Amino acid sequence: MESDSIECITSLDGTDEDEVQQNPHHHLHPQFPSKSSHGNGVVSSTILPSTTRVHELLECPVCTNSMYPPIYQCHNGHTLCSTCKTRVHNRCPTCRQELGDIRCLALEKVAESLELPCKYFSLGCPEIFPYYSKLKHEAICNFRPYNCPYAGSECSVTGDIPFLVAHLRDDHKVDMHSGCTFNHRYVKSNPREVENATWMLTVFHCFGQYFCLHFEAFQLGMAPVYMAFLRFMGDEMEARNYSYSLEVGGNGRKLIWEGTPRSIRDSHRKVRDSHDGLIIQRNMALFFSGGDRKELKLRVTGRIWKEQQNPEGGACIPNLCS
Repeated sequence: MESDSIECITSLDGTDEDEVQQNPHHHLHPQFPSKSSHGNGVVSSTILPSTTRVHELLECPVCTNSMYPPIYQCHNGHTLCSTCKTRVHNRCPTCRQELGDIRCLALEKVAESLELPCKYFSLGCPEIFPYYSKLKHEAICNFRPYNCPYAGSECSVTGDIPFLVAHLRDDHKVDMHSGCTFNHRYVKSNPREVENATWMLTVFHCFGQYFCLHFEAFQLGMAPVYMAFLRFMGDEMEARNYSYSLEVGGNGRKLIWEGTPRSIRDSHRKVRDSHDGLIIQRNMALFFSGGDRKELKLRVTGRIWKEQQNPEGGACIPNLCS
């Protein structure tokens, strides 16, 4: 919105200010698996050419995904998956002959006996799984790409964290700051009009990690509210190593929120709709703004810290930026 503005005053705290290097050709940085054995019975190894050729035989010519039983074939022997069979209106996409309900039992037997690499093996995942376990693993694989965390648009870009940081900076023109303390001022000329959702995004770099600070105005039921929350650019397990606090106030009053940042694996909307952040009702926000309550002026401050394990008592102790 043209009438909105946001300022960020970041307190530098001595953390590293490594610059993100963007790879102009790849969204992800591929790594290749080496042979290893894991205690969970899953054997990792370099993908053999023969296995790769069999994997190609199981690739559906329509959707290019791996085919799972039932696998269908036409009278000429061309195969495709059961999902795509309905999409091609029972016509073979290769020879245009009628498909019918002929199953390719031989290929189904081959599929059941195979162990295949995770489809993210070129991105670093070294695991090989039985055919029917492969899809379940890929849905939660730690090497799968992240979605762009930018809010307010349906951005379809995916990639690893270094690529997405550069993408946010260069394509979405998001403000980038180093340090683990922040001081934002949000100004809105007409707080009576709250569009669903007015949003702001700033990226912070501290402890060698990246965090997305969101500030939004949206309708919660019939009431307009303002919300601030933090997301971690990494997986959920890593996010649990960090905590953050947010504070907003004025006229001798203040609200404080403390929590754990959510991973960007959780969509922006999921975090917002779960109310996992600092929520300020409009009347309270106008009270904090002071004056004649005709203009919203909110100052949101906060900090990020890393939880460290206490080797003696086992409790977590905060590692603060200073």
